Amino acid sequence: MSATDKLKKEEGASADALELTVAQALFDLEQSSTELKAELKALSFCAAKEVDIAGGKKVIVIFVPCPMLTKYHKIQTRLVRELEKKFSGKQVVIVAQRKIIPREKKGLRQHKQKRPHSRTLTAVHEAILDDLVFPTEIVGKRTRYLVDGSRQLKVHLDHKDQQNAEYKVEAFEAVYKKLTGKDVVFEFPVVQE
Repeated sequence: MSATDKLKKEEGASADALELTVAQALFDLEQSSTELKAELKALSFCAAKEVDIAGGKKVIVIFVPCPMLTKYHKIQTRLVRELEKKFSGKQVVIVAQRKIIPREKKGLRQHKQKRPHSRTLTAVHEAILDDLVFPTEIVGKRTRYLVDGSRQLKVHLDHKDQQNAEYKVEAFEAVYKKLTGKDVVFEFPVVQE
């Protein structure tokens, strides 16, 4: 077993330097970490991207196959912490690789069956949002229409996780903008008891 076995690309696609580095880091973690070894053995990823955020910082987005996402969620906090150490302070985000099937044109039947809701643009963008902020829960969403006609999505995160997730909010906004092209603002609403 080698580091390249961790990367599952489509047929004919070649891996870039970042993807090979992430594959090597996952392989090294599997070999060295006793607590993550069993869980990491069966896991792989599809792709990796680097996104720039303000202040010259970078975020590494790791795309994993949808069926493996729940397995990644079980170890995500420990895995992300270890990967951030390996990549010297770069933030790491894990997102499932999802496919959007385009809408059918009127009068033309391109697909043999109706497209599932999970493959629509809206469902994929909402799922990306959930993946980005995991393990923090989204407690509310608001769409704000600005004066110039553009939309801004306000996402309210659970205030219990504010200490753990507040430093990542800027990274979440940049990654969501890069992946979907939509503006988003993350907030931790004050809850009165």
